[in-house]
Amino acid sequence: MQATELKDFVVDKIDDLKARDIVVLDVSDRSDVTDFMVVCTGTSKTHVRSIAEYVALEAKRADWAPLGVEGTNEGEWALVDLSSVIVHVMQESTRDLYQLEKLWGAKPQ
Repeated sequence: MQATELKDFVVDKIDDLKARDIVVLDVSDRSDVTDFMVVCTGTSKTHVRSIAEYVALEAKRADWAPLGVEGTNEGEWALVDLSSVIVHVMQESTRDLYQLEKLWGAKPQ
């Protein structure tokens, strides 16, 4: 699966669970670690946890096992590392605080 296919797959799965404000950042020219970052907002700790766990489970079912999943216990900011795509699921206050879109200076797709 190519990075763009994986990115589209991830966005579709995030949308399945009604994540808000989904933004895809192409960071391929700024990072040696990943090609895309997908950032979205969950409405609660449970919602953040559910989105991250669902993406990880569905990716595994599609033979794209995550390299790691972090932050699901806390539910403020969960991360799913799929190598060429990294997914950040955050509560609104956490997303406002860290402003990943500005940090990476990437133009949303």
